[in-house]
Amino acid sequence: MIKNRKTALVTGGAGYIGSHCVERLAVDGWDAIVIDDLSTGHEKAVLSGQLVKGGIGDANLLDTIFSTYSIDAVLHFAGSSYVGESVKEPDKYYKNNVSNGLILLSAMIRNNVRDIVFSSSCAVYGIPEIIPIPEDCPKNPVSPYGFSKMVFERMALDFARSDGLRPVFLRYFNAAGADPDGRLGEDHDPETHLIPLAIKAALGQNQRITIFGADYPTGDGTCVRDYIHILDLAEAHIKAIDYIKQGGEPAAFNLGNGSGYSVRQVIKLVEKISGKRIAVKEGSRRDGDPPVLTASSEHIDKTFGLTPKYPHLESIVETAYRWHKANPGGFGS
Repeated sequence: MIKNRKTALVTGGAGYIGSHCVERLAVDGWDAIVIDDLSTGHEKAVLSGQLVKGGIGDANLLDTIFSTYSIDAVLHFAGSSYVGESVKEPDKYYKNNVSNGLILLSAMIRNNVRDIVFSSSCAVYGIPEIIPIPEDCPKNPVSPYGFSKMVFERMALDFARSDGLRPVFLRYFNAAGADPDGRLGEDHDPETHLIPLAIKAALGQNQRITIFGADYPTGDGTCVRDYIHILDLAEAHIKAIDYIKQGGEPAAFNLGNGSGYSVRQVIKLVEKISGKRIAVKEGSRRDGDPPVLTASSEHIDKTFGLTPKYPHLESIVETAYRWHKANPGGFGS
């Protein structure tokens, strides 16, 4: 480590979102200590920083990291993140996202580290009462995944009151896209996200794509979602750290573009970019899928001055398509 540089502990930093944020930290002069058990992340995705193989449920390992390195802030991405899976396996989500999250928070307090940016989710709102969704919209999660994110937020606020923790919660809508330089992209197994699934179908890696629910009360009957480019998301984390360091109060911010696209619209856009026709199968609705989730970005724009570099879905999908075309086997290519 270079003396006088800032150091961040990045949990889950070998994953899709975490790895892009590690690279953005490096641009801003941060060193990164990445802790990841590689159960879903990829060692090859850690392009900079130092990788420590392990999980945040290991309190002794966390204490070793905090005592070895002078950690200035924690970026917390580690956890389980599939809505459908959480409905079938709630124990996994409460263990990974709540129990292990508590171990991380306790280790931070024990080692006098107070600043944390948490990878939260719009799933905390459940089926929202207001569209676009403001941060003060009532939270009523409809899946164990969403509830686990809400519980972590509450735990962090309780630690803020009792021990001076300084948390910021970034409630993601749909992170998408890839590093335009082609170094990083989205590689999940199994893959459940719409854009990479549509791209894989266009590239002939999947025979078809399934639309889960075509009878929602939306324009074309399919779910509507808000997509934000992974680099704009990473930029928001730098802004969040600066906000904390400048004395900002604990707060939650939506992280989306404020525009909604239906499942059918996304598939048509992938067809346009790839020049390929995608076979579609209609399936039943998935548990825990609200009809519409779009963000109000007013709060984060006003507080952070965050202007997305990729405000349009077409530019987001283009970067994702280039990544998947060049890396058909993901990081194993």
